[in-house]
Amino acid sequence: MLNKHIKLTVMNLKVRASELHSMMTNPKTKSELLSETTKSWIKDKVKQEVFGYSSRFETPQMRKGTELEHVSLELLNNVADAMYFKNAERFYFEDWLSGTPDIVAIDHIRDIKTSWSLDTFPAFKEDAEKQIKAAGYEWQLRAYMMMCNKPKASIDYCMISTPFDDDYLKPWDNLELHDVDNIPESRRVTTVWFERDAQLENEIKERYKLANSYYLERLSELLNK
Repeated sequence: MLNKHIKLTVMNLKVRASELHSMMTNPKTKSELLSETTKSWIKDKVKQEVFGYSSRFETPQMRKGTELEHVSLELLNNVADAMYFKNAERFYFEDWLSGTPDIVAIDHIRDIKTSWSLDTFPAFKEDAEKQIKAAGYEWQLRAYMMMCNKPKASIDYCMISTPFDDDYLKPWDNLELHDVDNIPESRRVTTVWFERDAQLENEIKERYKLANSYYLERLSELLNK
């Protein structure tokens, strides 16, 4: 049960690179400072902070991306003729934005997205761009470029085979969509590049001020109930 006598401790909003798109969703009208999407996201973060729970969950699609990331990295290295290594360092911008890019090279960032199946893999750049926009991945890359001070970054969609076991696939799944080792490697990687943009970074900083103010208001409201 929440202790009603907890005193408010000023704790600013913390934002992970992977959720920056939730903060950067534009409101529907100019009279609104924050979108309803952003407000809902902030209120959920306040509830998790105060009540001490996490709403994160894992699906087979997410598990494939995490557990088989090294396979996608190998595929990307083969296609890009590179020797990238998985980055384990967490980076920060000021005291509120943080994230762990998959690859940090001398002059760029790369982030791997492992596709679940052939029918969800964006084989064409146009489709990859649509997926990036829908998922908000561009904002994730812009966070990485800010934190790591790099001039460009890419999203690399990689299609690798899904293990044929119960942790991933069920008997009714179409295995033809998941067994892809026979497909040339070059056809199983789709890359989209973005360049650093000072104007967009200023928008991120200004939006954070508004989001942080709203966060502190909702935090105070809940702690003082």
